[in-house]
Amino acid sequence: MAGKTKLNLEYNVNCSPKVLFNRLSTASGLTEWFADDVRVKGNIFTFVWGSSNEEAEKKMHKENKMVRYEWTDNDLDKDESYFEFVINQDDLTNDVSLTIIDFADADEVENISDLWDSQISKLKHLLGS
Repeated sequence: MAGKTKLNLEYNVNCSPKVLFNRLSTASGLTEWFADDVRVKGNIFTFVWGSSNEEAEKKMHKENKMVRYEWTDNDLDKDESYFEFVINQDDLTNDVSLTIIDFADADEVENISDLWDSQISKLKHLLGS
């Protein structure tokens, strides 16, 4: 099996890292823009899209900086089975950006990128940015 392509997608977001982090790291925040529903039990997040459920474990988080979710589906290569949100704030301008790290099969890169664009557009609208 060929490896997946690593995606690094960056978006400018007009809000504080704290507000953004809340939307990336909590079930209620993620339900607003990322999935139809999100349920949490400990560190396991169940993302619901229509009739499909996907489970991911929150593996790392640094307050107002980053959060990583690792899919619990064991068919995937460990290095390619996560998605991560990284919040950056420019020291000079205070501009806030969000970097998303995700993985896609070569023939899915464009679709996955478009999907993230659409989701982030929803997030920005929510944040009034």
